[in-house]
Amino acid sequence: KNDHIRFKKLSDLALQCCLYLEVARDWRKTVPPLIYPLRTVFVVCKMDVKSFGLLIVLGFLGSSLAKRDCRVSSFSVKQDFDRSRYAGTWYAFAKKDPEGIFLLDNIVAHFEVKPDGSMGATAQGRVKLFGDWNLCANMVGRFRDTDDPAKFRMEYFGVMSYFESGEDDHWVVDTDYDTYAIHYSCRKLNADGTCKDSYSFVFSRDPNGLTPETQRIVRKKQEELCLERKYRIVVHNGFCEEKDF
Repeated sequence: KNDHIRFKKLSDLALQCCLYLEVARDWRKTVPPLIYPLRTVFVVCKMDVKSFGLLIVLGFLGSSLAKRDCRVSSFSVKQDFDRSRYAGTWYAFAKKDPEGIFLLDNIVAHFEVKPDGSMGATAQGRVKLFGDWNLCANMVGRFRDTDDPAKFRMEYFGVMSYFESGEDDHWVVDTDYDTYAIHYSCRKLNADGTCKDSYSFVFSRDPNGLTPETQRIVRKKQEELCLERKYRIVVHNGFCEEKDF
């Protein structure tokens, strides 16, 4: 509500300024040289109402985004996360890349809940090694629970020794279990609590991707993670033949 009020006041003020400058249009040629920059404002006032309104809205949205809290500790995850419903096969639809060697495309992940209740995963995708060597990599992950059901520590390693291995956070930011899931991991923090090196997957149950409606939900979550426009579409072109996990 407060943002709406600020937006209305900003719009009214800007339009008033244009009206005042419009009145001054007749004497602008006699304006002293020291305030010639005012002439650039006349250009704005010559815009049609729709264009002017769009300019104001874009500025307002930019101001709102600048006020976001991008500290990793402020990010929310899926409430009441159910690992049993999350289990199964997911196809990577989009990905925000980290630093270092990582799966590039044709990425398919399979999560399972083991008899002891712990979660494990296997993943497959194309990687590029030594410049131009493309191959299909198989990765294995083991999850360690934390106090939050949607936040895990994941130990991962490649089936072949030269693939990257390590231990990262694995946060399930959001999912409806049947259509989409958004994963997030921050590998290294900045001094101010924001993330220096992160990666994130947008998963789909459907290998053909997500519907426009679901993509709108996903984009909102990407903004909340301060990662808008940081993702790339993950291609699935059959490079890695489907295999049983």
